[in-house]
Amino acid sequence: MKFDAIIFDFDGVIADSELVANIALAEALTGLGSPHTLEDALDHYCGRRWSDCLPLIEARLGRAVPEDFLVALVDDAVARLSVEVAAIEGVGPFLAAHAHRARAIASSSAVEWLDACLVRFGLDHHFGDHVYSAAGIARGKPHPDIYLHVARALGAAPERALVIEDSPTGVAAGVAAG
Repeated sequence: MKFDAIIFDFDGVIADSELVANIALAEALTGLGSPHTLEDALDHYCGRRWSDCLPLIEARLGRAVPEDFLVALVDDAVARLSVEVAAIEGVGPFLAAHAHRARAIASSSAVEWLDACLVRFGLDHHFGDHVYSAAGIARGKPHPDIYLHVARALGAAPERALVIEDSPTGVAAGVAAG
């Protein structure tokens, strides 16, 4: 297959962070009185943006989460970043080998998380301004909106963009984008 652009998911594709982020979420939810295991967090929330997770969490909790819950969760995850999260092995050389192609990140994670990780890993120069969060998109994964938006931003036809994903939710979004 010939392609002009590569669009990467982030957590689990660029950063080996799925476990760290979902452990932090499970612990925070358990602290609110809604016991969650790592498996619960992975099964119900992995690959989804916060605005899509929130109604599921509040339904399970039976009430609204505190106003500062997301800020505290992101702060906790970023604090763990410096100790527990690393780039996926081989991602740097892969990005360098594909420097001739347009590249972007299309993630459900917060931009603050994406930027902090990319700088820490020394990979930010591979993406420049092409780091996108589904937080600002009408519909999150599994809908194709984020991938269609990023393909347009890169000037690539969706059928000429390769999507690299690690979650069923993200794969569904990439396939739906064509």
